[in-house]
Amino acid sequence: MVEAAVSWMIRDLESLHVTCTKCLERLVIKSKIEELEKMLDFLRDLKSKEKSRLENLIADLVELAYNVMDVDLSCYVLKDLQEKIKVTKMRMIHLRADEENIGDKEEAEEEEVVVTKSWLKMSWTWKVVDSESKITYEFLVDDKEEDEDEEVVGLEENVKQLLDRAILKNFDHLQIFLIKGMIGIGKTTLARQLYKAGAGPFQCHAWVRISSDTTNREILMKLIKQMVGRYAKPDPPLDEMDNRSLLRMLHGHLRLNNSYFIVSDNMLEETDLKYILKGLPSRDSDGSRSTLLLTSRYEITKTSVNYTHEMKALDSNKSWQLFLKTVNKITRDVNKFSKELERKGKEMLKKCGGLPLAIRDVARQKAKQRLSGMEWEQVFDSVDLSESLKLLEPMYHELEDRVKPHFLYLSFFKENAIMREEKLEQIWAANGLHFVQVTWIFAHQSILEVVKQHYFKKRCRLNPLLHMISIKKAEEEMGLEILRSNGNSRPSPSQNARHRIIRCGREKFNHFTNEDSKQLISLIFHGGGSYLDNASSSYWESFESLKILDMEDFGVKTLSEAIGALVKLRYLGLRNNYIQEIPHSLEHLEKLEVLDIAQNFLVKVPNIIWPMGNLRNLHMSNVIFRKPLKVDVLRNLETLAYISIYDWTYEDPSFRMKLRMLGIEDVDENSDVGKLFASLAKFPNIDALSVRGFRFRSMPCLDEIGGIQRLKVLKVDGRIGRLPNADNLPQEIEYIALINTCLDEDPMPILEKLSSLSKLKLRNAYTGQEMVIQQGGFPKLDALDINELWNLRMIQVGVYGMWSLKKLEINNCPHLETLPKRIRWLSELQKFKMVTTKHNATKIRNSGLTSEIIEEDIQP
Repeated sequence: MVEAAVSWMIRDLESLHVTCTKCLERLVIKSKIEELEKMLDFLRDLKSKEKSRLENLIADLVELAYNVMDVDLSCYVLKDLQEKIKVTKMRMIHLRADEENIGDKEEAEEEEVVVTKSWLKMSWTWKVVDSESKITYEFLVDDKEEDEDEEVVGLEENVKQLLDRAILKNFDHLQIFLIKGMIGIGKTTLARQLYKAGAGPFQCHAWVRISSDTTNREILMKLIKQMVGRYAKPDPPLDEMDNRSLLRMLHGHLRLNNSYFIVSDNMLEETDLKYILKGLPSRDSDGSRSTLLLTSRYEITKTSVNYTHEMKALDSNKSWQLFLKTVNKITRDVNKFSKELERKGKEMLKKCGGLPLAIRDVARQKAKQRLSGMEWEQVFDSVDLSESLKLLEPMYHELEDRVKPHFLYLSFFKENAIMREEKLEQIWAANGLHFVQVTWIFAHQSILEVVKQHYFKKRCRLNPLLHMISIKKAEEEMGLEILRSNGNSRPSPSQNARHRIIRCGREKFNHFTNEDSKQLISLIFHGGGSYLDNASSSYWESFESLKILDMEDFGVKTLSEAIGALVKLRYLGLRNNYIQEIPHSLEHLEKLEVLDIAQNFLVKVPNIIWPMGNLRNLHMSNVIFRKPLKVDVLRNLETLAYISIYDWTYEDPSFRMKLRMLGIEDVDENSDVGKLFASLAKFPNIDALSVRGFRFRSMPCLDEIGGIQRLKVLKVDGRIGRLPNADNLPQEIEYIALINTCLDEDPMPILEKLSSLSKLKLRNAYTGQEMVIQQGGFPKLDALDINELWNLRMIQVGVYGMWSLKKLEINNCPHLETLPKRIRWLSELQKFKMVTTKHNATKIRNSGLTSEIIEEDIQP
């Protein structure tokens, strides 16, 4: 029957191909025929037993065949369908292979029992009826934190806000919300709390858990059984319906019942959300609410999501609370601890990185040890995270092969470090990894947490458990070794090591022989102390293959001239040290691509930069050049920040540089910024400019800056008398930061006229008491950050002002006691954060102006 349907489609297309006269259309039709012929051959190769086992995937495949028939003559859409067909075939092949693996079946079943007993329930579907709400839902337990009976800590405020301001709020169209976070962070736990508390008012509700082998057909059948089956018995039976009939049944039932609440738990990247949405009415005729709540560790990008709730790791206190609750439940006792034991326990739990999955795992271990007779003092001495790490490893294995190497280099950073995206990219590039947007991919998959979003670049953090996995995989796959100051290492110093991290404390550290270093590509120092003070020239000269040398935050005072012998070096990181002078020998580092000497106060730099023809990124601040830097010599330079305006020179006005980001400092009232801007206008690629004043002196007005027409990002740090008129600012500018500008006049009447501006940051930028945003001002602004406006007392917003604003943050404005009344009409505003006085915080909460904002955080 299935083969007959596909054969009919092929014949129909062949007839159309014969009569078609347009060349392009004939090519597309031919591609359709070829795709369906391959599908038909694939189906014919299946045995009858295989067809019965794969019936749901076959139904999905036939549905894709219908889509191929229905699609217009768009090559792009056809290509997307071809990719979905390929994925479906691969799932069928893998499932068929699993079924054929009979020899391992009994062993696998035994292993599954063991795994279940050890709380690692990976693949069973459970149906649960909550005793209070009588709501039935199903879930798969893919990590320990997803157990129905687990203790819950730290979600109360999230549940209240999401229920009151999102799920139970009336809309006239379907609302899609996403709970996003890494494995084990508590996504399903939060969704379960929301479902139990919020599903009752809806006419229909369903909980569907997605796994790697769940088909579109199975999702439809689960939804129908929970939302349609309770009202009427389907005729014909669901098993006899094709996918399109199931879609029509689901859509028709929900359209009649108006309101529904569906949780789709554990959405995978390959889950076809758009297909599921075909069965869900998008608008409600009577204005009642309908909600689709998704949980996933992936960002949903192919469908518009109304709000994404990012799960956060638990802090130290909440981690301890969860640990206590879990231990008390298992030991059936109320355990009490002295302050010293509590401190020791919290220190132990730091290794869990605030991850409920790991905290519960550790709590079970410790409860078991306690029940065996161990004293708590001994129990807290060590922790075993091996089981938790096993559950997190899929986050690495499921990465595309092209980005797995990038993950390994995350091991170069300290645990819990805030990682600059530009440094990540530079480390990757120095190792020949040039694939773009990898940081975005890692954030998209909840591997990296974005802690701060600058306009172009992010600041990210890696969970300590994922950091452990990156170290483990780097040791296994790329020859990483970690040496510690006590002489111990993991593994031992090896001539096969390719990358070495040296972790130093105050203890004396013995330098290693040349034989330990010749093969090294990367050398990274963590910690501090005097490890490098007595390093000989021969020590440095032994690193003859070194490409990366990173001593950031290491407390370095002097650099050896011998570092100039590392002629293969591509990355030299010296940020945030006590270096007073850069050695002359560094002029020999002609292959160097990144030189980072920022945050070394008043470091002297000899005339060594110009020979570095491959230099792409030069980071520095408060440097003293012996001679002004000739910028035009560095033809490959992309980033230069910061350089004194008095050291900025070039000789060839016709040169073409790759410079994209420039930071200029030491600007004062005597600086010729007009000349600077005129020179930058000739740079074809520059799109980010930062201008920093000299201490407490005022900078001249930036009237000529409009000549840099391609400028997207502007940061001004320092006193300035006034802003240029809106017509004199770059019209394509998207991000502006005004820091310490101390303007006497309100900057908003000028900035609001910039039609492309999407992000605005003001910190100590304005000394006035009133800020006014006119009618229709800031048409594209989606983020506004106001900080340290000490005199500000009032903000006024006109009709349609900031109408697309999504995020508003106001900190340290002690005299701002009220918010603009129109804030309640900013329908796109989803995140509001404010740090103010206790009096102001109470007054603003009581005003109710922010009561409709989903994510509200007013402190204290």
